[in-house]
Amino acid sequence: MANIPQEDVLVVPRSLFDRVGAFQGFCGDVAAYLPVLLDPKHTSWRPRASVEDDPSFKQLIPYCVLAHRGADGSLRYFSYTRGGGQSEARLRAKRSVGIGGHIASCDGAHGDDTSYDAGMRRELAEEIAIEGQWQARCVGLINDDSNAVGSVHLGVVHILELERSAVSSRESELVECGFDTLAALLAARERFETWSQIALDALRDGTIAV
Repeated sequence: MANIPQEDVLVVPRSLFDRVGAFQGFCGDVAAYLPVLLDPKHTSWRPRASVEDDPSFKQLIPYCVLAHRGADGSLRYFSYTRGGGQSEARLRAKRSVGIGGHIASCDGAHGDDTSYDAGMRRELAEEIAIEGQWQARCVGLINDDSNAVGSVHLGVVHILELERSAVSSRESELVECGFDTLAALLAARERFETWSQIALDALRDGTIAV
């Protein structure tokens, strides 16, 4: 059997997150968190297998919400279902409005915003194909310590404003893809993973401005 290369992912100590100011749910104060969390003196690359169940570290995860404003001014958001073979077993068969994943050591040697941006773009390119131009804005962070997945991850939320609502899946495990209004997504809120529920609530409440 061939050896599977070890995947090292970008993490920060949970104690650092606590020191900056731990929160539950969504926080829009990007300036207070990202410069500290992406400072190379605080980040490190650690084997993914060793940190998936270690809440003393937070894995930094870009979480990209795709939005398109139609000619009539109405906003629609991209969502999909994670298939049964999805690598994170704890999220299988859940719907999501976020595209993203771990920042891996292949994304750069610095463990800072350069590696972070490269990792975000790699994850997007691996999972979906976006036709047309788009612009990304970092709008906040998501933390959810209420479950095993959330306790070891910290989401960095980006709104991707799309020129066109033409997005297709490049992953067999991303299915039932499409754009819907916020009202329609909220009507199906209980089908979504917890990070998506938090993001949808923030969009509803105006905490995330689009």
